[in-house]
Amino acid sequence: MIGLYRELRRRGVLGLNARNGTYILPSNDRRHYPLVDDKLRTKRLALEAGMPVPELYGEIATEREIKRLGEMLEPHEAFVIKPACGSGGDGIVVVQGRMYGRRTQFRQASGALVSLETLQHHVSNMLNGQFSLGGHPDRAMIEYCVHFDPVFDDVCFQGVPDVRVIVYRGFPVMAMLRLPTRQSGGRANLHQGAIGAGIDVASGHTLRGVLGTEVVDQHPDTGRAIAGVAIPEWDFLMRSAARCAELTGLGYLGVDMVLDRELGPLILELNARPGLNIQIANGRGLALRLEHVEAAAPADADAERRVQWSMEAFAHDGGR
Repeated sequence: MIGLYRELRRRGVLGLNARNGTYILPSNDRRHYPLVDDKLRTKRLALEAGMPVPELYGEIATEREIKRLGEMLEPHEAFVIKPACGSGGDGIVVVQGRMYGRRTQFRQASGALVSLETLQHHVSNMLNGQFSLGGHPDRAMIEYCVHFDPVFDDVCFQGVPDVRVIVYRGFPVMAMLRLPTRQSGGRANLHQGAIGAGIDVASGHTLRGVLGTEVVDQHPDTGRAIAGVAIPEWDFLMRSAARCAELTGLGYLGVDMVLDRELGPLILELNARPGLNIQIANGRGLALRLEHVEAAAPADADAERRVQWSMEAFAHDGGR
C-alpha cells in the first residue's frame, strides 16, 4: 500500500483530501460559492460579462407557479428543465420534441414520452429540494436545449457532450470531453456511464477515452474512434474558461461548456468542487500541473496570456 501511494505521488495524481485541503480551501472563499452553486446566478453573472450561455426561457420558484408550466413551454418544441442548485446532473429533463394528439406528450432525449402533468410533478420535486445540494428548497429553470455540433455525431449517443476545463489561479490546466452513451441514458455524466476523453490543451484534440476505470479506444455505441476529434473554437473555449476565474473570484474551479451547432460555444455551468476523474481521462496527474502553475506561471497576466502559457506548458506530448 505504501508503495502504491508513493507511485501515485510520483505520477502527480491528486487525491480528494489534497484537492480539498491544499487547493479548494485556500483558493475558494466560501462567500463566492453561491455564484456557482446556483445556476441562475451563474447564468446572470455570465450574461453581465458578455459571455454566451443557453437562453433562459423561465423559472419557477413556488408551487403556485407550477400551473403556468404549460404556458411557459408552449412556444418551445425543445427545452431543458433543471434544478437551479442541482448536483451531478440529477433531476435534469431534456425534451427534444412533442407528439400532438388529444393530449400533448413531450418526447425526452431517450425517446420516452411524458405528459405535462408528469413534468409538473417533477418540477414540484425540484422545488422541494429532491435534487438540490443538501436537499434545500430550490427553483426550477427552463432553458434552451443545446443541439450539439455535428463534429461529435460519431462519438455521441443521443445526449449533448460537454467540455470540462479545470482552472487554477486563472490558468486552464486540464480538460476533457464527456460523451454520452446508451449506458448513461444520453447524459454526459461519468458516474452514470458516460465516456471521459482527455483533451490536449495545446491543440484541442481528444486523446484516449475512459469508461469507468477502463481505457477505451472506441465509443461503445457508435464504434467510432474517440481520439483525434478536433474540438471547434478551442482557443475561444480556453479563454472563456480562463475568464471564469475573474467572473467568480474562485481560484480553483471546473468550467463546463457545450458547442451548439448554430450558436457555437456556450457556458453551461461552473463548479467549485470539480471531480478528479479528469486525471484518468488524460492519463496525467493534476498535482504536477497545479504545482507548475504555482512555480512558473506569470503574475498579473490577462486571460489570453494565461491561455497561451497553459497551452505551451501543458501540451500533452511534453506536458507534465
